[in-house]
Amino acid sequence: MHTIHILLVDDFKDNRDLYEYFLSRKGSRVTLASDGQEALDKAFELQPDLVVMDLSLPVLNGWEATRRLKADERTRHIPVVILSGHDLSSATADLDCAGFLLKPCLPDTMIAKIGRVLDKQAKSGSAAASAGTDAPGAT
Repeated sequence: MHTIHILLVDDFKDNRDLYEYFLSRKGSRVTLASDGQEALDKAFELQPDLVVMDLSLPVLNGWEATRRLKADERTRHIPVVILSGHDLSSATADLDCAGFLLKPCLPDTMIAKIGRVLDKQAKSGSAAASAGTDAPGAT
C-alpha cells in the first residue's frame, strides 16, 4: 500500500511540528521545509505526492516557489495546497493550486482538504496518486 508523502512548507516551526504530528498520525510520510528554496530542492529530489505551501517564506517566498514547481516538468504534476494567514484564495488562482487553507487551520481541516485533493487527483488518473492510496481524511 502506498504511503502518502507530503512536503510541508512553513517558516514557523510550531506550525511545522503541529501539522507534521497530525499528518504522521494519519499515516502520511511528512518532509518539512522552512523556506521556498528548501521546498524546491526537496520537491525536485523527493517527488512528494502533495505540497502544503505557506506563502510568506524567507529566502524564496511561497508564491515564487509554487510558480517554479508548476513550471518545472519534474514537479508540475504535484498538487500544491496553499496555507496562508491571509485570505488570498482568489489571488492564488494564477498559481494553479489544488486548494487553499486559511491559517489558523485546524489539523482535521488540513487532513480533509488533502484527502479531497488526492482523491480528485486519483480519479483523474494521475500517476502520483493512483497506487491505491491511503489519503489522510479520505472517505
